[in-house]
Amino acid sequence: MAEEYLLVDGYNIVFAWDELRKLAEDNLEAARMKLADILCNYQGYSKKNVILVFDGHKAKGNLGSVIPYHNISIIYTKEAETADQYIEKVTRQFDRKYQATVATSDALEQLIIMGAGAMRLSARELKEEINRVQKEMKETYIAPIKQKRNTLLDNLPPEAAALLEKLRNEET
Repeated sequence: MAEEYLLVDGYNIVFAWDELRKLAEDNLEAARMKLADILCNYQGYSKKNVILVFDGHKAKGNLGSVIPYHNISIIYTKEAETADQYIEKVTRQFDRKYQATVATSDALEQLIIMGAGAMRLSARELKEEINRVQKEMKETYIAPIKQKRNTLLDNLPPEAAALLEKLRNEET
């Protein structure tokens, strides 16, 4: 199976999700980092290579940057390059060697990346996928922990547990 990549059009998602859009109204950097944190959690479970792309094309003299952030990569595009252009370039470079999915609600961008062999997720579909993964993680990892009693005897070596049990019985 081909290695999987998820390329996310950062500002498109930030301004499509209500909670991130509201956060961006007060603090755009906080909204970007909240999205990055959500995608880090998603990557940890899905094991897809996640590339979060933000426009940097309006910043004069911007050379662009690649920032490793926990288990994902954050890209700020260079001057005169939009996130859409960067995503299109990368999906063409993948040339079906990798399984690429692009998260954007930009209809024109969706057509272009599908022509390059990538799959697409709208902002709403990405949100649904992340919610599904979060629910699955809770059911798989968190719920079983809450259901099991965590007693001292359960965590002791058998010899120590037997000794404590013997001492408890002697006192009664």
